[in-house]
Amino acid sequence: MPAAPRTLYFKNDAGSLWEEPPGYLRLDYTAGPRDEAQFRALLTHARQALHRRGWSRMLVNQQEMSAFSPTEERWIVHEWLPQAVKDNGYRYGAVVVARNVFARLATANLVLSSRQLGHVYRNFERDADAVQWLLSL
Repeated sequence: MPAAPRTLYFKNDAGSLWEEPPGYLRLDYTAGPRDEAQFRALLTHARQALHRRGWSRMLVNQQEMSAFSPTEERWIVHEWLPQAVKDNGYRYGAVVVARNVFARLATANLVLSSRQLGHVYRNFERDADAVQWLLSL
């Protein structure tokens, strides 16, 4: 029997959200600058998808992503992430790291700023390694 196909949950200029059959959400950021409203919409839909499915795991593909702006970073740390953890069950994030060194630094800063929330992030260079870790949970 063939594997169930993944389902596109949401897409805009900031990225795409996929519901993966093994039971995790996948966020693929697009390259280039982001419109803040589209960025917030993408992540808001990610929270909704986690809640809707009752999932706690997300693969965040940042390979093509540009660095978070200070406004985006503040919003993630102070609003989005606390809500995703508290209200939507987000517990495990497998991050396929960005090629852009400034995006990597911004993500590292975000992880350090949100350690008290009780979720776990792991960074990976390869998509397959990120998937393997999520499936082991």
